[in-house]
Amino acid sequence: QLQASGGGSVQPGGSLTLSCKASGFTLENVAIGWFRQASGKEREWVSFIERSGRSTSYRDSVKGRFTARRDDKENTAYLQMNTLKVEDTGVYYCAASKSGYLYSLRATYDYWGQGTLVTVSS
Repeated sequence: QLQASGGGSVQPGGSLTLSCKASGFTLENVAIGWFRQASGKEREWVSFIERSGRSTSYRDSVKGRFTARRDDKENTAYLQMNTLKVEDTGVYYCAASKSGYLYSLRATYDYWGQGTLVTVSS
């Protein structure tokens, strides 16, 4: 099970850190992806961090602003989001993949968190 938290309401330019806590399995055995879904739109991939934490990947629109990291001792992954924009608004989901291949595809992931809402508005 994955539990996502840390969402909230911020003004443009603000920051939030999302957390993804794993229970029932060991996080170090999986890669973690973050997705988001804006109202009325498809869920889209946002970022990926592979098992070791040494490799990350981001969609172009968040590069340089978002940072994925993981703390396997805490069994938790994080998504640090800086310089938030209105278009970052949506429900953010974390997901765990045993394979880590084709990480931008939803079908790659074996476990999903329940989502946490991020609202960026002035």
